Amino acid sequence: MDYTPKQLSFDADARHSLSEGIRKISKAVKSTLGPRGKTVIIESQHHTRGITVTKDGVTVAKSIDLLHPIENLAVRMVKEAADRTATTAGDGTTTAIVLTEAIATRGMSLINDDMNATSVIRHINTMSAASIERLTKRARKVTAARLKDVAAISANNDPVIGAIIAKAYKEVGENGLVTVEKSMSEDTYCEVTDGIRVDRGYANKLFVNNQKKDECILEDVYIFMSDHEISNVLSVESILKPIISGGHKLLIIAPCTGNVINTLAANVIKNGLKLCVIEPPQFGYKQHELMSDIAVSVGGRFISESMGDDLSLLTMSDLGKAEKVIVSKDNTVIVRNEGTSEEVTERVKELWEAHDASTKASDRDFIKQRIASLTGGIGIIYVGGNSDIEQKETYDRVDDAVCAVRSALEEGILPGGGLALWQEASLYYAMQHEPSLSMEERIACAIMGHALSAPLTQILDNAGLDVEEIMFNIEDGENYGYDVKGLRYGDMYKMGIIDPLKVTKNALKNAVSVATTILGTNAVVTLARAYENE
Repeated sequence: MDYTPKQLSFDADARHSLSEGIRKISKAVKSTLGPRGKTVIIESQHHTRGITVTKDGVTVAKSIDLLHPIENLAVRMVKEAADRTATTAGDGTTTAIVLTEAIATRGMSLINDDMNATSVIRHINTMSAASIERLTKRARKVTAARLKDVAAISANNDPVIGAIIAKAYKEVGENGLVTVEKSMSEDTYCEVTDGIRVDRGYANKLFVNNQKKDECILEDVYIFMSDHEISNVLSVESILKPIISGGHKLLIIAPCTGNVINTLAANVIKNGLKLCVIEPPQFGYKQHELMSDIAVSVGGRFISESMGDDLSLLTMSDLGKAEKVIVSKDNTVIVRNEGTSEEVTERVKELWEAHDASTKASDRDFIKQRIASLTGGIGIIYVGGNSDIEQKETYDRVDDAVCAVRSALEEGILPGGGLALWQEASLYYAMQHEPSLSMEERIACAIMGHALSAPLTQILDNAGLDVEEIMFNIEDGENYGYDVKGLRYGDMYKMGIIDPLKVTKNALKNAVSVATTILGTNAVVTLARAYENE
């Protein structure tokens, strides 16, 4: 057979199958929403012992693929909404899926063949844009005191993790970077580096001058940076001579042959030279970018083979200078001299422009890492656990919370617990009764009202509470809501129940994009395959 047969589905049948796919993935994911959400057990071929237990919505969503081809198409589209939200804001994947299901299912039940579906979809898009604009105006700037609340909420109401993340962000500063790694112990803790962290350790154990800590520590040190392979000590004689004669200290960041490393290490032991050698970080273009950043930060010049630089023309003026370097077995910390040069300020400005223009999450993360190295500190949160399963579950929650705090710092915060979206829903419930609206506009209002109240409804439902009674009681007051964990009413800001604006608005934007695509579908084409017993 020289062609690929296809399976076609049309109109109500196609939309029904799409709706079923959305319902299935949403039911699995939305059970995790809120402080009293439930965990999900996932059979995972890519995890130790084949099991993952998690409350992280995006982890649940990524694990789901269905046998029915059309239902699976819907699942893939919903996962796209979640992935976009996670990529842009780092959190809010469960909210995005809940909103997607609410818009799609409500739309399918209200939009009939006699209506102009395109007009309804256009009104939904207009209304969501208006809601995002209103939410943006309402957002408050996050304060240092609120960091812990944002982190704790995003980590599924874990105050211990919230405190660790808040401490890390306070210490790294406004442009600092916080990353998450797995701990080698059962403890969860953070370490903050005030300076440039290079993921390369000493090239030879003989460079170590602090045996207790197994580190090479050099203060008031010159730094030589190059991607030239140094195959002979004589090729860098022009800088080694003045370093040795002046009793200075030197850090070499360059690829060196084994003979060169051994020669320099032997001189450290025999002649008391104060120097150390590390390999350049990363590879390819990333190596070039990071080495250039280090050079700008320490006021030196990156001697690059690709730029035609010649090692024989090296002078002391090409070297950078740092207050201190700490070289361990696996990484190096360069503590810069105080003060930020104009070159660093200009480089950071260029990097933020590149960050905003980038569409790939990996590229954006790499640029953030570079900005943090140049201007702020770098915090690493090491996540531990009593078992591999517990560590994986905690790691997912911490990773989400770290991203949520970053989003809150960037664009501000809103009252949490689904309240901000529910207040928008109330506007659309009221609007749908206005006689001046067309039928399509009233239908769009009904869809938006139902969808925007869905996250709050789901949070209350997961907690086993009376949804109607609580919604009736929170109608008064701009930020007056319900604390599901503490079982009390009050001001959401004062109770520390807050959400990042960036997370909320991206969840809504991406949910509307995917759901309206599904509502506008009349035909689905899939690969022909047998799917009995469906």
